[in-house]
Amino acid sequence: MLNKLARKMKSEPVEHTLADQEAPVPAHIAIIMDGNGRWAKQRGLPRIAGHREGMNVIRNIVRSANKIGVETLTLYAFSTENWKRPKTEVDFLMRLPERFLSMELPVLMEENVIVRITGSKERLPEYTRRAVEEAVTKTADNTGLILNFALNYGARNEIMEAFEHIYEDVDKGHLRKEDISEAVVSDYLMTNGLSEPDLLIRTSGEIRLSNFMLWQLAYSEFWFTDVLWPDFKEQHLLEAVQSYQNRQRRYGGV
Repeated sequence: MLNKLARKMKSEPVEHTLADQEAPVPAHIAIIMDGNGRWAKQRGLPRIAGHREGMNVIRNIVRSANKIGVETLTLYAFSTENWKRPKTEVDFLMRLPERFLSMELPVLMEENVIVRITGSKERLPEYTRRAVEEAVTKTADNTGLILNFALNYGARNEIMEAFEHIYEDVDKGHLRKEDISEAVVSDYLMTNGLSEPDLLIRTSGEIRLSNFMLWQLAYSEFWFTDVLWPDFKEQHLLEAVQSYQNRQRRYGGV
C-alpha cells in the first residue's frame, strides 16, 4: 500500500507557487543557461546529450514563466564566442533551434507566445535562419509572453554596431550629436523595443556575465545558482523570483 502511494506521489507533478502572490513578478527575466557540458560529463555522456536535455528544460521554464506572469524571457542560447567550440558541437547547437521550434511552435502559438531573436543572423546556417524566421513571423501577432532567444549574440559586438549606426546617422544628418543619450543608444541596440531585464539568472555556479547584455543589465538584480541547466526546474525559477521580490531596487539611490 505504502509502495503504491509512494509511486503515485513520485509520478504526479508537484505544483509550485510563489510564496507571496501579491509581490511584483519581474517583467523581464534573462537567463544564462550554463552547465550542459558538465551535466553530461558527470554522467559519462557526450556534451551534446547535455544540450539535448537542456532543450527540454527550456520547454518547461517557458511555461512556468508564462504561468507566473513574466512578460519577457530572454535565453542566452548561443554566444559569438561559442563558434570556438568543436565543430560537431557547434553543428548540433545550430540544429537545436530548428528542432525545438518545430516541436514547440504549435504549443507556443496556443499559449500566445511571441518568439523574438536577438543576435546576428549572418553566420547562422540557412536551416537555422529559416526556422527562427518562420517562428518570428508566425508568432508576430500574438500578445503574450515574449520569448527572446539570444542567438549568435555578443554584447560588445552589439554595442559597437549600435555606435557605428549612430555615427552613420549623424554623418547623414539624421541625428544630431547633442541628441545622443542613453535612451537613443538603447534604441540602436538589438534589443530595441524590449524592456531591460529586471532579473538575471545564471546556472552552474559561474559568477560572470560572459558578454551578455552588458548595457541592458546595468540595474538588473542577479541570482546565481550551482544548479546545472539540465537540472533547472520550476522550483528554482520560483526561488529566483522570490529572492527578487525580497529585494529593494534603488537604481543608484538610497
